[in-house]
Amino acid sequence: MIKEIRIPYYTGTLPLHVKEENLKAVVTAEMHHFTPDKGETELIREALEHPIGSLRLRELASGKKRVVLVTSDHTRAVPSKLTLPILLEEIRAGNPGVDITILIATGLHRATTEAEQRRMFGDTIVDREKIVINDAFRPEDFISMGTLPSGAGFHVNKLAAQCDLLVTEGFIEPHFFAGFSGGRKSILPGICSQETVNENHSFRAIAHPLAAAGRLEGNPIHEDMLEAARRMNVQFTFNVALNGDKRVVAAFAGDLEQSHAAGVEFIRRLSQCPPIKGDIVITSNGGYPLDQNLYQSPKAVATAEACCAEGGVIIMCCSCADGMGGANFERLITLGTPEEIDAFLSAIPPKETIAEQWCPQIYARILKKHRVILVTTYLDHELVRKTNMIPASSPDEALALAYGMKGADARVVVIPDGVAVLAVG
Repeated sequence: MIKEIRIPYYTGTLPLHVKEENLKAVVTAEMHHFTPDKGETELIREALEHPIGSLRLRELASGKKRVVLVTSDHTRAVPSKLTLPILLEEIRAGNPGVDITILIATGLHRATTEAEQRRMFGDTIVDREKIVINDAFRPEDFISMGTLPSGAGFHVNKLAAQCDLLVTEGFIEPHFFAGFSGGRKSILPGICSQETVNENHSFRAIAHPLAAAGRLEGNPIHEDMLEAARRMNVQFTFNVALNGDKRVVAAFAGDLEQSHAAGVEFIRRLSQCPPIKGDIVITSNGGYPLDQNLYQSPKAVATAEACCAEGGVIIMCCSCADGMGGANFERLITLGTPEEIDAFLSAIPPKETIAEQWCPQIYARILKKHRVILVTTYLDHELVRKTNMIPASSPDEALALAYGMKGADARVVVIPDGVAVLAVG
């Protein structure tokens, strides 16, 4: 018998066909199918009405002159079209005339286009609100806030540093080196300078054994991020949890640390599972927006790594509709063999970290142990080969290639959305 499994890809899915005798497991987070007993808007409003460890946002806004509301960029699935109007309404309920700036946290990503903003926020917000896009490469936009625990310099967007009330919104999911997304990540890397982001993502930091999915305590990357958010006095944070349909299934609002901890507990409970080892592991980044470039793809590949037997093959389905994702990333991941890439990057001191080097570093680590087949219909296949990966145009083509490497009786593990699954023992 043949089993068909749909793999998220760009804005749709691709079919994968696996013989049942080969299929060891299909791993999905309970979170993927979770359906709450309340609607999305009700969950959002309820979280804002009953914040964790904090006054209501409307009370915090009272008497303030300048509010900065940090939101995510085009690479994240934050449902801002739904959340932002409610957050703005809540702020203005406490202070109708307050000056509000929406600051898009890009980290080191390219600027979010107006078309993307309209898709993310809706026309009303784009036309009526003041929106600023963080540009990590404009030194004049940043102010020094001292040194972080790792020794990294902390340079943050002036707008956030000089406002009366700093609010953030985002969503929480497992993160392959920061432990979990959401909360403090809106500040670092979200609205920091390239120097600060680069050092936070240095070879030494990424190589730390506790810089891993699901790990917060002792994780040096998380600790710098948290200290940055504390120092910025983030007074209110709002984060959601999303299911496989990118719908809000839970919301957490209030104190920076307490509300994020509540969200992490919820996500961990519904996303964590022990690794199931396969000779061939097939995964994706959950489709758009996270699969729009190759730079984002190590998130799911790292999950597949945890489930891949020694010498196994990983198949990554990633549209790469927006290309490679960054000039430095492309240059570094095509630099040579995985061993040569790793040797080159390991010699770079933290303060000289090259933007985007962390993704080639993670790929080099994985490619030294596993062959990786990349399923993409957008990226040039010759370029894929230069990254030390094997190109394919469909999951079935990739699986046939993998059987050729591991044998017709190879055990297959499928993780349709590798970003949503926290595979830890």
